[in-house]
Amino acid sequence: MIYCITSCVPAGRHCEVHQMTGNYMWDPKTNTSFNIGANKESLLPMWWNGSEPLWVTMERAKRKVSMYYWPGCEVEILGVRPNYCREYYNFPSDANFTRAVNDAVQTLRNSSAEMAAVYYERVDVEGHHFGPWSEQRKNATRIVDQMLQNLDQQITESGLKNEVNIILFSDHGMTDIFWMEKVIELAKYIDFNDIVQIKDRGPVVSLWPAEGKHTKVYNQLKEVQHMDVYEKDQIPDRFYYRKGKFVAPLTLVAEQGWFIAESKEKLPFWNNGTAPNQGWQHGWHGYDNELMDMRAFFLASGP
Repeated sequence: MIYCITSCVPAGRHCEVHQMTGNYMWDPKTNTSFNIGANKESLLPMWWNGSEPLWVTMERAKRKVSMYYWPGCEVEILGVRPNYCREYYNFPSDANFTRAVNDAVQTLRNSSAEMAAVYYERVDVEGHHFGPWSEQRKNATRIVDQMLQNLDQQITESGLKNEVNIILFSDHGMTDIFWMEKVIELAKYIDFNDIVQIKDRGPVVSLWPAEGKHTKVYNQLKEVQHMDVYEKDQIPDRFYYRKGKFVAPLTLVAEQGWFIAESKEKLPFWNNGTAPNQGWQHGWHGYDNELMDMRAFFLASGP
C-alpha cells in the first residue's frame, strides 16, 4: 500500500491517523472513490488532509521543498503545495531517477530548497512482475546502489557532508505469489448482489455489504480458508488500520502467498513476457505486518 507508507514517514503518524489507508478507498457518504493514479477524485483534499506531512510544515515555515515522483506532492494538502513537484507516474525510468537525484542535490547545493525527496519505483515494479528474488529485481536494486554511491560523491564534493541529513526507507517488503495456484475466488462464496462496493484485489480486500446483508456476508466469508475476515472493530491493533475514516465494514486479509479476487477471470494481467495462463505477477506486498517478508528498512546518516 504505497500511499499509506509514503504518507506515514513524512507525517510521523500511522495510517489510521493520517487516513491514507490504501491505494483504493471509498467514501460511502459522498460515493467518491480513491483509485491510485486512475481518477481525478483521488486528488481531492478529503483523502489527504488527515495529517500534516513534513513538506507542508516546512513550506508553512517559508522553507522550500523540492519533490520528485513522490506520491501526493501534486496535491494541495491543508492548503499547501511544495515549492516544486515533479509528479509521480507509473513508473519513472532509471534515467528519470538519475536526473531526479542530480536535480535534488543541485537544489540543496544552490539553496533553492532546504529539503528534497525522491521516490523510485522500479524495485517494486520488478518485484511484482518477476518476484522478489528475481534477477530483474536484483538489477533494479543495483541501480539504486549505484545512484546512492553517486549521491554520496556529489554531497562530498559539494562540501555538504556535514550539512545534509540523508534518510532512506522502503514503503514495504515483498513476498512470492503463485499465479493461478493460490487464488481465493470470492464469487464461490458470496453473492455480489449483496455487496455495494468492493475495493482492491490481492492480500487485502475491502467490502461494503448492502443494507441488511452484513451478517450474511460475514458468516459466509468466515468459512473461507487461507484468509481472515474482520469486522471493522475486530481488526488487530498491530495493523494500525482499524480507526481509519475510510476503512470498510469488512476487511479480508489473505495468508502469505495467497491472492484474493472476485474470480480468476477478473485477475488483472500486466504483461511481463508471459501469457496470462503462464504467469501474471510473482511478488506482492500488503500481507500481515508480522511476516518477515513484509519488513521494510529505514536508514539515516548525517550531522
